[in-house]
Amino acid sequence: MFFLLSKLLYYAVMPATWMVVLLVAALLARQPRWRKRFVVAALVLTVIGTNAGLANLALLAWELPPVPLRTIAPHDAGILLTGMANTHKSPHDRVYISSAADRLTHTLWLYRTHRIRRIIVSGGSGDVDKRVHTEAEEVNTLLRLSGVPQADILLEDRSRNTRENALYTKELLAKHPEIKSLVLVTSAFHERRALGCFHRVGLHPTPFPVDFRTTDPEDSAAGYWPIPEAGALVTWSLLIHELTGYVTYKLMGYC
Repeated sequence: MFFLLSKLLYYAVMPATWMVVLLVAALLARQPRWRKRFVVAALVLTVIGTNAGLANLALLAWELPPVPLRTIAPHDAGILLTGMANTHKSPHDRVYISSAADRLTHTLWLYRTHRIRRIIVSGGSGDVDKRVHTEAEEVNTLLRLSGVPQADILLEDRSRNTRENALYTKELLAKHPEIKSLVLVTSAFHERRALGCFHRVGLHPTPFPVDFRTTDPEDSAAGYWPIPEAGALVTWSLLIHELTGYVTYKLMGYC
């Protein structure tokens, strides 16, 4: 039930959804006073929602900052959270990678520089319907193509969300007592919630945020002008979705 509700909540909190709701409400409102209020609210939401500079600053405040590679001591394994493979695309004779590919490439970087000795890939399918392959299986294919021996890869392919990533990874680690130190690799905007979930089950990995969706403030100064940018809506949606997930997980006791 929680899994299905989380999918519905994603659409309910998106700025684009509320823009449409406010405009429809303005069309249906019988009193001019309410019609005007709905239109003004939709306009304000549109101006803020399409401002790239404000969106960048807001997400920048939430993302965990980059961790210099030199500060990462050798660890027994890195936990690579999936969320990068597009399992909806066919033909299914290859692996399609989304914008979160940093999760994979930076994990490889840690592995090749001997900062992690093994790679734990955690992620089943976040879809309501079953896919041909789980994300863990598809990422495993890419790791093998990149020259990582199968003996250095462990797969957790049951999880559907961040809480289950932590739960099932802990179960997997119970079969590998030799693995004691861990690095957690996931997107910078997702690292807070992921760390909370792993801490909750008794695991305390070193955070290694990747897949930054922001730029440094001085590089986005031009974005503060009220010039609409469609990409800003994507940034706001990402941030609101993650904040909603974090608060929900806190209330449920998951992180």
